[in-house]
Amino acid sequence: MSKPRILHFLTPLPNVSPFDVNMAADAGFVIQSYTGITIKDIAGLTQDAMFSRPPGDAAKTCLFIGGRDALLALDMLAAAKAAMFPPFEISLFADPSGAFTTAGAMIACVERRLKAQQATLAGGKVAVFGAKGVVGGIVGVIAAEAGAEVTLVAHDQSGVVATKAAEFSRRFARSFATADGSTEAGRRAVLESADIVLAAGRAGVQVLSQNDLAAARRLKVAADINAVPPPGIAGLDVTADGAPLPQTQGVGIGALAIGGVKFQVQHALLRRIYSAEKAQFLEFRDAYRTALDIVG
Repeated sequence: MSKPRILHFLTPLPNVSPFDVNMAADAGFVIQSYTGITIKDIAGLTQDAMFSRPPGDAAKTCLFIGGRDALLALDMLAAAKAAMFPPFEISLFADPSGAFTTAGAMIACVERRLKAQQATLAGGKVAVFGAKGVVGGIVGVIAAEAGAEVTLVAHDQSGVVATKAAEFSRRFARSFATADGSTEAGRRAVLESADIVLAAGRAGVQVLSQNDLAAARRLKVAADINAVPPPGIAGLDVTADGAPLPQTQGVGIGALAIGGVKFQVQHALLRRIYSAEKAQFLEFRDAYRTALDIVG
């Protein structure tokens, strides 16, 4: 009798994401969730899961790591991988708050529109608004690893974004500039030199106004992940996928266009794990590569 494919959902939060539970169920998994998990719990949970099945069935078990902290999710992923050894490896997938699949989809959609303009991310100047959040941070990392010059823009003066930029530089061996976007003057100063704008602010919060956009004279592509009115970028329809962006010479990509790719990416990665005969270890780079394949 064939053993079922089981996904153990681990999160440091008090609840798991219904979105991710639905995605895993639709991919075919039996699901068990665990909340309030700390990094100290990871090794024990990993080994408890991996020793419950013979090596030939190890790949039928997956640990899915959620939460709202990208770096903690990566640390948990590393801790789980370190706790395993042949021939008992089980699959691991980190996607905290859907940030890795969303960020991968966002950058892939931007690259498709840049390609239509005979441009690339490499050497481009990318401004990430909403960089304090989990998606904004990791989308900046993906852009930097693709060769862009990335500025992480803070919406307040808390210092969180500057701290994040320093930690990203240490971990990923890339340079990250920071900027204060808490005032119109600050936002306009960033936009004046930006080729690509990535808006990853909170749902229902407009990050950039029409007045802000008037400063974006070099803009090629702007993308926004906020699907809740008002849009994060003024004048950018949630369904836009390369439509002209008012007040600029660039084009815009709306949240639903990005979300459609994100959905496909997450489903594809879950199905990859579900169908695999060997353990899979998936994080934001895998999401990005899959998104590139999807957008062509």
